[in-house]
Amino acid sequence: MNEEVFPLSEKYIDFLHHKCEAEFLEGTTAAGKTTVAVPKFMFRIEESNSSKASIIAGLDLGTIEKNIINSDNGLIEIFGDYEEGGLIEYNPTGKGKIRMPHIIYHTDKGNKIIYVLGYDDKSRWKKALGGQCYGLFIDEFNIADMDFVREAFMRADYKLCTLNPDDPNKECYTQYVNKSRPIEKYKNDGPIELLKQLNQPQTSDWTWWYFSFEHNLSLTKEKKQQIIDSVPTGTKLYKNKILGLRGKSTGLVFNNFDITKHVITKEEAKQKKYIYFSAGLDTAYSQKSPDTIAMLFMGITDNRELIILDEKVYNNRDLNNPIAPSDTVQNFIAFLNRNQKECGLARNVFIDSADQATITELNKYKRTNPCIYVFNDAYKSIKIIDRINLQLGWLHTGHYFVVDTCINHITELETYSWQEDKDNIPEDANDHTINASQYGWLPYKEKIGLEIKTTSEKTVRYEDKFKR
Repeated sequence: MNEEVFPLSEKYIDFLHHKCEAEFLEGTTAAGKTTVAVPKFMFRIEESNSSKASIIAGLDLGTIEKNIINSDNGLIEIFGDYEEGGLIEYNPTGKGKIRMPHIIYHTDKGNKIIYVLGYDDKSRWKKALGGQCYGLFIDEFNIADMDFVREAFMRADYKLCTLNPDDPNKECYTQYVNKSRPIEKYKNDGPIELLKQLNQPQTSDWTWWYFSFEHNLSLTKEKKQQIIDSVPTGTKLYKNKILGLRGKSTGLVFNNFDITKHVITKEEAKQKKYIYFSAGLDTAYSQKSPDTIAMLFMGITDNRELIILDEKVYNNRDLNNPIAPSDTVQNFIAFLNRNQKECGLARNVFIDSADQATITELNKYKRTNPCIYVFNDAYKSIKIIDRINLQLGWLHTGHYFVVDTCINHITELETYSWQEDKDNIPEDANDHTINASQYGWLPYKEKIGLEIKTTSEKTVRYEDKFKR
């Protein structure tokens, strides 16, 4: 890599020298992630004593050729074309006994074979994954076919993935990226929103890198500004590409939710004075869907703020021993008891009225055990669109907050979307903690947000303070 053409920032130099089993490069557009990742991948292959083939994968063959092989600062430019005395021999239609597109990387340790394949072609990548491989490079990991990812990851010794911020509920994050961590030097070098989403137990030494405009030293101020000006501010595209934050690009229901404004710490939550506590339970027992059993505990303050204080989420798809309604009773009681000790008593709690099996089990428990809680059917007379409008209003006026440990609720607020073909009906997905929260606050909605005082002559809206 010619540093006069592509100068390297300190963080990129540290990345090039770092050794680990798997690495994920996330960040803004035009950060130079792929440009620097590809040479490192080749260096790792060259250093290896392995005779196993490696893989470079992207959306399709044409995209890989454009973005990786033939691009400026791409493979051929950096390492040179073999026919002209370089190290890279690219055979797009195969050569000899190898019928698939591949690269022959001519090194001092011998020739290294690198298959080039698109994850859009299942028949081709299944042939390439017939055995073990040494290196695996996946470009645009956030849109990769997950069947390919799962097959390839378990066969590769070293994995390197570049990705752009996307829907944080995607399996590429929950099953892979969120199991990585930044190295100690850069543990705080990245948006706090993304750092908090790295919430799965770390796998081995999997490493997460965040790169932005500032790390691409070849990007001029003028070019950077041109890129920023080309994306409308306030849009989710701006959030993904310019700010480098995860989130669906269109159709979000809670498009005014801002993690920097609406997420608080437990310590901040404890400083508030609460006048009511409540809890909601939404259930889904399927073992074949991502639907969850969601419990939310919340408080309402003397400043008319709704604070989501705690959550507990289960998914039968992830459990060897699926949860039944009778198990949910034990889990919900334990959840309420814990929060009673930590926060306060929510005597009235609210359960999805469509799940009479769980409600029956709860009432059976109450008949046979000492129990202070009152189990109520959730109030559903208010339409979903009206519930959403209430929450949007509370987010706008600063009356809706979430404690930062409630990762699932934060994720749903950032991904809950409208149906693509209908502008007034949300998708039946990413909504279980949202439903649980609504069950909990609906009976107390008059105590939340800007107070509206009605007189015989007019309605007066109090802007900031709760007046008694």
